[in-house]
Amino acid sequence: MDKPCVNLIKLSVGSETVDDMVAWQAKRRAQSDDGLPRHVTRMWPKRETEILNGGSIYWVVKGVVQCRQTILRLDEVIGSDGIRRCGIVLDPEMVRTQGSLKRPFQGWRYLPVRDAPPDLPKGRSTEEPLPVELNRALAEIGVL
Repeated sequence: MDKPCVNLIKLSVGSETVDDMVAWQAKRRAQSDDGLPRHVTRMWPKRETEILNGGSIYWVVKGVVQCRQTILRLDEVIGSDGIRRCGIVLDPEMVRTQGSLKRPFQGWRYLPVRDAPPDLPKGRSTEEPLPVELNRALAEIGVL
């Protein structure tokens, strides 16, 4: 029997494109001590075991799920205020996904594997992405 797995979904606040997010993650302050990209969040996921069993974080950019990164580990990060936070350490590979509309929400959410948008075929991951508005319109009518 397969071990249970769950993903996370998060808004990429401030990113206009996936490339913007990749550029941000390349900055030293967005990386863990070993140079891997990480996202620091206030809440520690209660379903840590399921996340670390092959889960990814799916990124919402401009209202559309556009990509994902495999979650490698969760690191404890103590802020300058002494508060414990969760550093979600990510595989640097950004995997493009089929576009899926997502309304704004706070923080991160669990995303069951069955509800996650599929990856784009390898050949399509380097193609010029559709304009955001076209992608949104196609997702609204169920084409993407």
